[in-house]
Amino acid sequence: MEQRNNKTIICSVFFLDIVEYSKKSVAGQISLKERFNAFLSIAIRDVPVNDRIILDTGDGAAISFLGDIEDALQAALSMRSSLLGEGVRMEPTLLVRMGVNLGPVRLVKDINGQPNIVGDGINVAQRVMGFADPGQILVSRSYYDAVSRLSQEYAGMFHYQGSRTDKHVREHEVYAIGYPGDFTSTQRSIALKDEIEHATGWHKAVATVKIYWEEFIHNVAVWEQRGIDAFRKASTVQKATVVGVSTVLALSMALGIYKLAHRPVVPEAKQVVESQSGVNPASAVVAPSQPVVPEADKKVQGVKQSSRVRTLVETTGGPAVVSLAILPWGEIYLDGKLQGVSPPLLELQVVAGTHKMEIRNSSFPVYKEVIKAKPGEKIKIKHSFK
Repeated sequence: MEQRNNKTIICSVFFLDIVEYSKKSVAGQISLKERFNAFLSIAIRDVPVNDRIILDTGDGAAISFLGDIEDALQAALSMRSSLLGEGVRMEPTLLVRMGVNLGPVRLVKDINGQPNIVGDGINVAQRVMGFADPGQILVSRSYYDAVSRLSQEYAGMFHYQGSRTDKHVREHEVYAIGYPGDFTSTQRSIALKDEIEHATGWHKAVATVKIYWEEFIHNVAVWEQRGIDAFRKASTVQKATVVGVSTVLALSMALGIYKLAHRPVVPEAKQVVESQSGVNPASAVVAPSQPVVPEADKKVQGVKQSSRVRTLVETTGGPAVVSLAILPWGEIYLDGKLQGVSPPLLELQVVAGTHKMEIRNSSFPVYKEVIKAKPGEKIKIKHSFK
């Protein structure tokens, strides 16, 4: 330590601040600071005394780690674990922001002859800390660049938060461990669990639903942020691929919705019935000008109709039945006249003879087929538009 005094060195600095400390009563401040000191002592207990300098800032602390740069990260993770495990249960609640930086500091002695640190390294650590949410760890770009190269595990802990500007109009690129709302989400979950323990009847059921909903919303936000982080880390080719696939999927969905919204609407059915006098049955295959699916349970000439069956005409020899199986859908034309849309139209009853059938879908070529129907015959037509 003596050899380092009055020298400028590069080291990692861990800066902590108790949120809204000055707004607490004296008793509240004492309670918070005692628990804060206890958590911090646990966080740095494995770091040799000669490798750290602790500054008490009143409402927090600043620690310079003169040895391994991993020490600052391990201390920050330990502190965060204590806060999320016990700090959320305290009264008043212990809220702490944390920031880590790697930069130059100068080792000096204070008025009492004790080791002290000054310089840009500690100033940046304080400003990075100021951007953090309660319970969140933010680190500077310089610290991230250094520690993320030590192992893949370390690199995977961080997610990029973008650039932040401090009150001196200086920009800082920051990376986070933990997500915004982690602390408040945990605090809320604990409150809901306590509510469940003391609730009865439907109040307990409501509280249970609340806690699952809170966890679901938080998990959605976390996965959204992880997706953003992964995209930022991807190569240019990977980003272009993701954007291309996403665009195609979005356009496909939009086109599908458009087609569904503009699908032909079939009006109310009008049954065509053969006249009892002077009508040639062969000429009776005349479809209505506005073909439709008839209303359910409507009876015409003793034939029960439904929305799934359409009768064109009844003859003395009995009509032929055309069974339809169309995917995904198609407009059915018989001898040039529209009969309806299948599905829901599943059957057509036609007189014996030769008929031309067309099946149309606006997205595909027209399917054509010639039908040679015999009285009472059942003809199956299956077609899938691909």
